[in-house]
Amino acid sequence: MTSPTDKTPSQPLHLATTQKQPRNPLHGLTLQAILTELVEYFGWEGLAERIPVRCFASDPSIASSLKFLRKTPWAREKVEGLYGFMLREKRRES
Repeated sequence: MTSPTDKTPSQPLHLATTQKQPRNPLHGLTLQAILTELVEYFGWEGLAERIPVRCFASDPSIASSLKFLRKTPWAREKVEGLYGFMLREKRRES
């Protein structure tokens, strides 16, 4: 065990929590990047059909959607799930 006065460098906390996750398609992506890619693939109307929330249907924007999704865990989970679906669809199309 090290004491507070020990000068030996230890592994920074952020390195311990950011180990590689090769099977996690969301690892390293921001919510903004996920949302932007979904909008490019489905469009706002397509997003609103698949996830019926007002921020996608009424005057949609990335900024307003991010604000809503960051405050609403169930909606964020649906967006992340739809992103996984989109990735599988893209693989099938290739």
